[in-house]
Amino acid sequence: MARCLIGCGSNLGQRREQLDRALELLGFMPGVELVAVSRFRETRPVGGPADQAAYLNGACLIETDLPPRDLLGALFAVENTLHRRRDDRWGERTIDLDLLLYDDLVVESAELTLPHPRMATRRFVLEPCAEIAAELPYPLSACTIRDLLDNISAPHPLVAVVGVPGSGAAEVAAAVADATLARLIRAPAAPGGASGGTTAEMLARVATLRRPLLADGWTDDPHGTVTDYWLDALPAIAVEHVAEQQWPAFAAEYERLARDVVTPHVAIFLRLSPAEIRARLAFRSGPAAIHSDVFADLPTVAPADRGGVAVGLEQLQARFERRLRCPADRCPRAPKAVITIAADDLATAAAEATAAVEAML
Repeated sequence: MARCLIGCGSNLGQRREQLDRALELLGFMPGVELVAVSRFRETRPVGGPADQAAYLNGACLIETDLPPRDLLGALFAVENTLHRRRDDRWGERTIDLDLLLYDDLVVESAELTLPHPRMATRRFVLEPCAEIAAELPYPLSACTIRDLLDNISAPHPLVAVVGVPGSGAAEVAAAVADATLARLIRAPAAPGGASGGTTAEMLARVATLRRPLLADGWTDDPHGTVTDYWLDALPAIAVEHVAEQQWPAFAAEYERLARDVVTPHVAIFLRLSPAEIRARLAFRSGPAAIHSDVFADLPTVAPADRGGVAVGLEQLQARFERRLRCPADRCPRAPKAVITIAADDLATAAAEATAAVEAML
């Protein structure tokens, strides 16, 4: 039997009655045993259309012998019975049942993503889950549900917006900071540029980027800090620029410099499609870029060279993602919460990133 966490919410109609009925129906499903149910909490809506009513949110722990997709189908069946409408993403709903965790399974597909891709920053999810299953493991970060809740409850959380040049990290970080009143730290100018340089230049860049993140004297302002860079992305960049025989010395000096910085509590990873990477390279190399500072971290590249630069950025993006998902025993500074956002549409990415941070509050 698999142990699973289900998130429950309602903000339309008779909220309490609908949640109670949903849990009753779920408990009647063949192959499902209801183990524990949290208290319901009233929470404000995060993201979605404006002027929505407040939610009642909770969670339940179940045991099941249904495979994940069949369990997801059972949740849909309960929602349909209670007249769940799916007109608007994050819109009002009579009932919302989210499969959050299925044992320690990790899945990413068009039909199903496990763990739930937004749960790690959602206080309205983590609080009820911690009430009934605080020690349940969260497989992406080798931590527990309680650890995730403690992570977003830090006195002054650090959110790092992470992406390759051209991902819109600077624009998204600024939008998030503006919406949440957070302190904004931009990547300072440093030798070597955004994505390259000699070994000495790479280490100089590490030294420059670490200064605003030093743990000694870190502020306790409750609004938090948002950066448009992640210090631990530098080794992923350096792989292509540091000679193999120089790597041990580089890695040792990097570890010395990075030892005293604050680890991001949350990383928002902006993922670009290969087609969009090429489109943004073309934009920065075209006449319209003269009058725009959007994606200004991208180089100007001749048409004949754009394919090679684009492939390099795709490879760098993959290295960033692997490093963000690095197990805690090998990467102790990896953030516990990583939210991946499709960044091909910059406005949508900024809205989703803002919603992810607002959900921490």
